[in-house]
Amino acid sequence: MDEHTIDWAALQRLRDAFLEGAAGRADYWQRPSDLASYDETFGRRIAWKWDYVLAELARRAWSPPPGPALDWGCGSGTAGRAFLAHFGPKSVDSLALWDRSSLAMQFAAQKARQAFPGLAVECPSAALPDPGTLLVSHVLTELSPRQTDDLLALAARAAAVLWVEPGTQIASGRLVAARERLRGAFQLVAPCPHQGPCGMSAPEAAAYWCHHFAPSPPEAFMSRDWARFARIAGVDLRSLPLAFLVLDKRPVALLPHGTIRILGRPRILKAYALATSCEPGGIHERRVPKRTLPQEFRRLKRGDFAPLQAWHLDGDDVTGVQRV
Repeated sequence: MDEHTIDWAALQRLRDAFLEGAAGRADYWQRPSDLASYDETFGRRIAWKWDYVLAELARRAWSPPPGPALDWGCGSGTAGRAFLAHFGPKSVDSLALWDRSSLAMQFAAQKARQAFPGLAVECPSAALPDPGTLLVSHVLTELSPRQTDDLLALAARAAAVLWVEPGTQIASGRLVAARERLRGAFQLVAPCPHQGPCGMSAPEAAAYWCHHFAPSPPEAFMSRDWARFARIAGVDLRSLPLAFLVLDKRPVALLPHGTIRILGRPRILKAYALATSCEPGGIHERRVPKRTLPQEFRRLKRGDFAPLQAWHLDGDDVTGVQRV
């Protein structure tokens, strides 16, 4: 990031629109410099979230289905470029970019062509093609119910869906609702450790939400420009909360029976860590005792735990841990 190329006033305006919930009312991209400044700041943080999701897919040996990729609501094109940087431009037939803003589509297309010479990049203006892979990023808080319905109808026509949202309770709840509407047509790849109804839909889970934390790279802490951005945006550079969903119509390798996913960050108490887990039987709070599982307790305290695990339980106490 170079502070001399950043339009800080534009970032302040964009931040205000996001926080006020006004971003969905109208196109907020006014100039190419808006998109360039966003891409270097907010967009980079979103790219780090995508890296977290794509790294999990790599551990699962997942690859995209044949066909084109469509970055829906592309903005500056962060999602599409992160996806292609991970899987390579030959993993798709083409990249389609769609946004309500023609300025955003032009910017995203230019960045994609620069990053991946020879890649077929399209900006459809009318009917959207049925995607092999649909990429969706940070849109649910800007959509009306009707627009959400239209997006879900498009998602239902895709072979696979990769969807990343902010890690807030509102955004996560809307993504869970999307999961439930699409679940019957797809295999649930991630983050879900099971194929059943989402445990977050149960009344007793109202206090929880499905969110995770991506790591911030060292560059976020080594620049005064990033520190200035953090002050303007009101963000903690150490924290990258996200909610995500990966769906696939192809048969996928399911996780071993009994796999759980740790949600959010565990609460660290004196004698144990209290971890919220997504399990086939619903959402639970489990205790990881410091005395009997000191290594796992320390991992939870440091935040470097494996999100997918298999637990041995005695009631709500974890007595053994196996990484999945």
